[in-house]
Amino acid sequence: MKRGAWLLLALLMLALSACSGGGRAESGIELELVVDGLTKPLFVTHAGDQSDRLFVLEQPGRVRLIEGGELLDEPFVDLTDRVLSKGNEQGLLGLAFDPDYETNGIFYLHYTGSEGETVIARFRRDGQDPRKADPASQQVILTIEQPFANHNGGPVLFGPDGYLYVALGDGGSAGDPGNRAQNKESLLGKILRIDVRSVQTYAVPASNPFVGKDGRDEIWAYGLRNPWRISFDRQTGDLWIADVGQNRVEEVNFQPASGKGGENYGWKVFEGSQVYSQGEAPGAVFPVAEYTHASGGCSITGGYVYRGKAIPALIGTYLYADYCKGEIWGLSREGDAWKVSALLETDANITSFGEDQQGELYVVDQKGSIFRVRAAE
Repeated sequence: MKRGAWLLLALLMLALSACSGGGRAESGIELELVVDGLTKPLFVTHAGDQSDRLFVLEQPGRVRLIEGGELLDEPFVDLTDRVLSKGNEQGLLGLAFDPDYETNGIFYLHYTGSEGETVIARFRRDGQDPRKADPASQQVILTIEQPFANHNGGPVLFGPDGYLYVALGDGGSAGDPGNRAQNKESLLGKILRIDVRSVQTYAVPASNPFVGKDGRDEIWAYGLRNPWRISFDRQTGDLWIADVGQNRVEEVNFQPASGKGGENYGWKVFEGSQVYSQGEAPGAVFPVAEYTHASGGCSITGGYVYRGKAIPALIGTYLYADYCKGEIWGLSREGDAWKVSALLETDANITSFGEDQQGELYVVDQKGSIFRVRAAE
């Protein structure tokens, strides 16, 4: 949706957001504890290998395994010897399994290196034990210098097209002092789209929007401050982007599967639908939902469109939350309008949602727990 005739819809969504507190909504969902005892968990996912195992990122540098509802003592992989995790936004930040992981055992991690740089690296599963990975198998495919310790982004995931998408923050500090998010010669403040499956490091898909034009060829979308969790709808292929705001506005952006990339999400000229600073943001695209810090939130956590079977009423709804407030919302489309619904109030510091192979959803609490989203009893 282009910035322009959007103001009325934006005001409506802000009103919905402002009145979303005050007890649990009649949403019919609740959280069920799966495991606890984790150290700063940031993400949970599956490997697509029919094993029903869940893989949990711990920020200091470990990937833990949940099998049969139990947290295994031995990590899947331990990279604490090479991961810098001194700041709140540094550490082991993202995990993506190759679409053919079941046969090739390849996966990718996004972490903060010893000098504070972003590292995207390829790893392999242990040849003898599927519950272990080989830390010595690391192949670094991309490093990016980070000028500050915050706004590292984090998500890495494979799209329906088989390419790896990497979401990166604007480089940190406050207010994007280097104007990196709008600078298409910088990889910061962007979503990258790269081919990692046919080469040792990576190649650039010829269909990327800035190939042959001004701007880095790796860029798929730009104008982002600190995208904290992006996801593809497993049914439609639509891309959802939750972008953390500066001081006022948290936002959800939507890119339809039919999109060709090149979207500019407006930061730092715009924070959500509101003007943040002077400057130019050509063709800037408004979020489809937003809320302000006046409602008690401080940092958005993006989730997934629910495509499981356990909660039929939730099918097709995008879930997202706020880290500080602990509230979970649902976002759905009715015709040309977007509807925000308050789903659940929690006391969790929600750092991520997760999805298992069946499409059921999970919530990650930074205090050390993983919960399953289920129908309320």
